Amino acid sequence: MKARLTYIPVEMADHFGDFIITRDEQILDAVKARARDFSTLSLLKLLYQLNCGPMSFTDLYASSKIRMKKSFLNYLHLCVDYNFVKKEAVGSNVIYSISDKGRVMLGLFMEKSN
Repeated sequence: MKARLTYIPVEMADHFGDFIITRDEQILDAVKARARDFSTLSLLKLLYQLNCGPMSFTDLYASSKIRMKKSFLNYLHLCVDYNFVKKEAVGSNVIYSISDKGRVMLGLFMEKSN
């Protein structure tokens, strides 16, 4: 995940505030902002792994191949916050599984038409 400087329409910035790190000046109907720039591929890596079955945090981290733990956590939190992934406490472990919404998201990219 990178932080990037971009212009975002005001209405969109208000609706997707959790993607915005800092807001600068408003120019006409857009806000200059530093925003979190999530990689679609990294998001799909998590969903694809969980599509095979529920996993513990450690197993999901290792199988996702997202090298930096902080980046992995950012993507995992995004998936949980937007209900692409469900988490459930099982004993002393947390188990993650793909939700119906996550399957739809993954399916949008797996069913590419030629």
